[in-house]
Amino acid sequence: MNRSQEPPRLFGTDGVRGAFGEKPLDRETIHGLGFHLGRLLSERSGDSPLVLLGGDTRSSTPTIAGWLSAGLTAGGASTRYAGVVPTPALATLARELGAATAAVVSASHNPLPDNGVKLIGADGFKWPRSWEEELEARLHDEPGPEPGGRETLPATDAALAARYLQDLEASVPSGQPLAGLSIVVDAANGSASPFAHRLFADLGATVETIHDAPDGHNINLDCGSTHPESVAAATVARGANLGVAFDGDADRALFVDENGTIRDGDAVLYLWARTLAGDGHLDPPRIVATSMSNLGLERALAESGVGVTRCDVGDRVVVETLRVEGLLLGGEQSGHIVHLGLSTTGDGLLTALQVAHILARSGRPFSELLDGFRRFPQILVNVPVRSKPDLATLPGVMAAAEAVRGRLGNDGRLVLRYSGTEPLARIMLEGSDRVTIEKMASEIRVEIEGEIGR
Repeated sequence: MNRSQEPPRLFGTDGVRGAFGEKPLDRETIHGLGFHLGRLLSERSGDSPLVLLGGDTRSSTPTIAGWLSAGLTAGGASTRYAGVVPTPALATLARELGAATAAVVSASHNPLPDNGVKLIGADGFKWPRSWEEELEARLHDEPGPEPGGRETLPATDAALAARYLQDLEASVPSGQPLAGLSIVVDAANGSASPFAHRLFADLGATVETIHDAPDGHNINLDCGSTHPESVAAATVARGANLGVAFDGDADRALFVDENGTIRDGDAVLYLWARTLAGDGHLDPPRIVATSMSNLGLERALAESGVGVTRCDVGDRVVVETLRVEGLLLGGEQSGHIVHLGLSTTGDGLLTALQVAHILARSGRPFSELLDGFRRFPQILVNVPVRSKPDLATLPGVMAAAEAVRGRLGNDGRLVLRYSGTEPLARIMLEGSDRVTIEKMASEIRVEIEGEIGR
């Protein structure tokens, strides 16, 4: 096959994703993906490898999982189906049960009609890009056998979800460690819906759950982490100590304090890192944050003797950096937080449980625990572009950027990058004064528009 004529890449930044029923989420492509996945795993293991399946609450999820299961079986693999479970549940279960791979059918925070497939290895970490590329190459070179009759999923194995719930509860002290805490949970009508109320209530909290009635079509619809204003209003109305909003597959969470103020992943990193360091459990005393995390996080943690290592955007990159640097805790503003001592991937339910336990232990208001974190004004400007040359090759842009960095000194940050999925250049600026950084961003925007704008 002429590689220059290959179709667009199947795997994106977080698995396969698209509109249900259209390539790459059509029956033939997903069946072929399952077939080559089963064959590849069989070649590596020499027997009938186990693949765990599960997904979110979209109406298309069981259909896609059925196509995938049929292909896997044709390729020599066996499957177990967990039903509706968070993405991190399958990461945990794959590792504990010795599965060769877990396949999650979900489009995370995306709205309908999108869906997707994510692959997680036997070690609980997302598949390396090289494995994805090998699987994709096989599918491009040989589509695989034609799908047979009507595909059916294995029966839902309820023991899998129960085991994940037990693992979550085991991450905090036994008994009623959340006693006295009042929590409002927004389940985003997604994968957290069957778990959230029971998890926090079993551990002693008073729980009010909203948006936990999925109907196949309402996942992420005006709720969850993409619309945290909903849980913010409910938290204040109910006088709760804490509010938490998950996304569709519950691999991330955003929080709300008792005053209704939305607290993102940077706030969680600040609180969790300081707690771990104070307990003597952060060795070395350093965390990972992305280039988009607020400068205020670095400054606040430095006062507690905790350093910050920066990496590119993406939860996969955060995990890779944690492993390379030998660090324990890292995450993103979006609410993807990873504690490698407890999980191999972002787990919104686990993060929420740990934050709730920290709050219950302290006996103090959530807002008070975050008093030491002062966020620098931060703006993000998107500039439509017609192409994406290396920014370092654009003299006007580089000159403007260097001038801005010189004026910021140590009291601000500039990050220039392209969007990974859209024709946009992104300008992220932080500084002590919003008006000043808005003017700086405008200067850089003019140069980008002049050289590559559309």
